[in-house]
Amino acid sequence: MINRYLKQTTFSSTEDFRENFKIEVPDLFNFGYDIVDGWAEKEPDRLAMLWTNDKGEERRYTFADMKRYTDQTASYFQSLGIGKGDCVMLVLKRRAEFWFSTVALTKLGAIVIPATHLLTKKDIVYRCEAANIKMIVCAGEEVILNHINEARPECPSLKYVVGVGPETAEGIEDFHAGIANAASFVRPENPNRNDDVMLIYFTSGTSGHPKMVAHDFTYPLGMISVAHVWHNLKPGSLHLTIADTGWGKAAWGKIYGQWISGATLFVYDHEKFTPADILKKVQDYKVTSLCAPPTIFRFLIHEDLTRFDLSALKYCTIAGEALNPAVFDTFKQLTGISLMEGFGQTETTILLGNMPWMTPKPGSMGLPNPQYDVDLVDHSGRSVEAGEQGQIVIRIKDGKKPVGLFKGYYRDEERTKDVWHDDMYFTGDVAWKDEDGYYWFVGRADDVIKSSGYRIGPFEVESALMTHPAVLECAITGVPDEVRGQVVKATIILTKEYKKKASPELVKELQDHVKRVTAPYKYPRVVEFVDELPKTISGKIRRVEIRSTK
Repeated sequence: MINRYLKQTTFSSTEDFRENFKIEVPDLFNFGYDIVDGWAEKEPDRLAMLWTNDKGEERRYTFADMKRYTDQTASYFQSLGIGKGDCVMLVLKRRAEFWFSTVALTKLGAIVIPATHLLTKKDIVYRCEAANIKMIVCAGEEVILNHINEARPECPSLKYVVGVGPETAEGIEDFHAGIANAASFVRPENPNRNDDVMLIYFTSGTSGHPKMVAHDFTYPLGMISVAHVWHNLKPGSLHLTIADTGWGKAAWGKIYGQWISGATLFVYDHEKFTPADILKKVQDYKVTSLCAPPTIFRFLIHEDLTRFDLSALKYCTIAGEALNPAVFDTFKQLTGISLMEGFGQTETTILLGNMPWMTPKPGSMGLPNPQYDVDLVDHSGRSVEAGEQGQIVIRIKDGKKPVGLFKGYYRDEERTKDVWHDDMYFTGDVAWKDEDGYYWFVGRADDVIKSSGYRIGPFEVESALMTHPAVLECAITGVPDEVRGQVVKATIILTKEYKKKASPELVKELQDHVKRVTAPYKYPRVVEFVDELPKTISGKIRRVEIRSTK
């Protein structure tokens, strides 16, 4: 399947990748018909998904199964009046129905809006109003159903709520009864053009209302570089990305590029994250490829890994937040596997990455993906030199959007122009690159601290603090200072062992520790111990809220 979209499918070096990686985009592409149905026709018995849950259930779906279920789902949605351009929100956690619904909606030319089960009434009303959501398909759980039903009176665009069980409520349509009674699916004429909106993610920004990131129907092809190259997947690979389907990470690791590559998705549907349970699943099902954010790997390395047979696990990738080198070193020591870091956004696919032929530098995001023209620029748009900090941008050539880059913020031209102008898309993330061209994360542009003429990135100070045993979690911000302009402040959650040791002596110890680990001028002059950090619904630290706290 991958041969249809890449002229060259294997790469031996960065130069080879840069010169020969090119995605061939057909005049009309639809992931449902071209990939899912394509595999079902070519290799119907190929395993598409191995689904398990924390109740001991297991289901295996071939591509023939996926075609059948997605056709039934598409027919059922058609009977409810869902068609081209209609917005449908999916609140399905890791239920198999997420994949049925996503592909079915794509086949209809409708717009998929994945969402987390953590949404409250207020969140649901906001999303329905912003996107004119016509239908919600959700897991049948009391909390989810209650929030949706509370929101419905304030959501005039919302015509149907479809539940997949096990619980139901008045006014909730039965998904499984619907697909069981669905007529034979008839493919609609002209369901989409390549530049139509296929997918919208509401980003959980660290300030303001969530933005609606709109991707077109070619977006899945942009994920080839994620799965086929960065994840190093091949037919026969069994890949696990640890992420809820409501987050953009699911598009990176739980559907598009993986199926184009012919890999099998491993899905573990669980209520509570328990590191030992994840490791046992990796062991028992012989997962070959694992991707997760650094937070997950921090939990995994605190388990006794000698209790698990991880010999089938060959490759691990890491993204979602910057990687502390200490996590890389410990995981490598315990497993022999290097964590291959990558960087991208909900608005993009992978922009920077450590690819299979590369020797990673712990803590570096790697080298640019040639799918994009990635650069670092200063406030005037000038490309910066090695060692100089700049904002990560994508340069747009001849006004042509690269495959994988978003169309813009849905129904928000002003916000789109704020980040996309002068033939560049501005990511808002600051980095620097070394003499070898490797990129190193500094922080969000708004979070960089300017103190006595120095520019200090929050991440480098956080990384230094995280190597001290007292620090469970921390956030670095700048606070006003009459002499220096700003000084570094550390807001710290202490580990259990140090909770009762919070004192001026511990503050001094942590300050001295940072001075030893990194450049002394970066040390936090202000230290505050807290029980929790303010976070977005997706778990990102809201530094803007910390800065506003008096």
